Amino acid sequence: MEHREHTKKSRYNGRIALLAVMIGFCVLAIIEIAYGQAQLKVEKERLALEEENYLAVQELKEEWNSIKSTESASQEETMQENTGNTTVQQMVDIGAQTGVVVEQPKQSTETASTENQQSTDTQPAAEENKEYDIQIVFMGDSILDNDREDGGVASLISDNCNAKVYNMAMGGTTAALLPNEQYNFATWDSRSLLGVVNAIVGNINKDIFNGYRAGEILNECDFSQTDYFVIEYGVNDFLAKIPQSRYLEGGGTLAVDEVHTYTGALETAVQLLQNSFPNAKILLIAPHYCQIFNADAFVGDGYSLDYGYGPLINYARGCGYVYEQHKSENVIFYNAFEESGINSETADEYLEDGVHLSKEGRQVYADYASRLILADFWPEE
Repeated sequence: MEHREHTKKSRYNGRIALLAVMIGFCVLAIIEIAYGQAQLKVEKERLALEEENYLAVQELKEEWNSIKSTESASQEETMQENTGNTTVQQMVDIGAQTGVVVEQPKQSTETASTENQQSTDTQPAAEENKEYDIQIVFMGDSILDNDREDGGVASLISDNCNAKVYNMAMGGTTAALLPNEQYNFATWDSRSLLGVVNAIVGNINKDIFNGYRAGEILNECDFSQTDYFVIEYGVNDFLAKIPQSRYLEGGGTLAVDEVHTYTGALETAVQLLQNSFPNAKILLIAPHYCQIFNADAFVGDGYSLDYGYGPLINYARGCGYVYEQHKSENVIFYNAFEESGINSETADEYLEDGVHLSKEGRQVYADYASRLILADFWPEE
């Protein structure tokens, strides 16, 4: 009898324990449901706040557009002109990143002349009458063409060397002729290095440079007084897939003319300048280290990226090869790829977009070039 009572009591206790467990699970479920509802409420409030912010931003945009639409016609024309110039520069920069060579559009001769006159009129009399030690003519791409005023490469070299400079650089140009351009003086239409040099020595009609600063310099510079011709090209040749040379590694020759290759164009330019100005020195500047991006994605750098004719460092070495052929003939060399201080470790500081120089990059780039020129012009006795 006692045994049966004990068994019933045990069963009863087991049922109580099971009921307690079930109640516990129910409580947990209720808590979880409550927590989920609270989270859902928070999420709804967050979405509502985002919607309010979005509407506020749209209202601000509409208000700003309304303000802009009430500006005067003259202000609109100025903004349109500035916007157009910005778009062109963006196109040049995109070309530098993607390999498409983009020339900046011509400026009317009248406008260019007016701007040049205004710039001249605002120069201090002391600057106009300043005596210089050296005359330097620069030929190159956007590395020299960008930031022409104080802080640009040519301007910095001018300050460092007390030099009168004539900057004929044009953004987006190459040293070599492009595949569709012919080496024909009668029909010449290329603004490449070879176009600039042939215009300087008088082989071609200079009208193709009208509207560019280079066109003005062709008429105002006495090139016979030049102490140094500086030649800086290579990045655009590389990006435009222009062969570095006719001669392939391991043997073989490309079926192209020398003037359609980077080193062939440098060689031709050096010879033309030496023949016309035998007393002038020539400074060859190799392309500097670059990093190429597609949007924000890193594509490669001057050591790794190859468009078919070797990485960019091969173009730098090709420039050095041309120097080696003429180093006893008043030619000096600036290996900017390996000597400027611009490399993978300093790229974030010295390069704006992987290709163009930052303010700090222009300074170190110009300082090294200046030291080369000064050491050559004022050799130690």
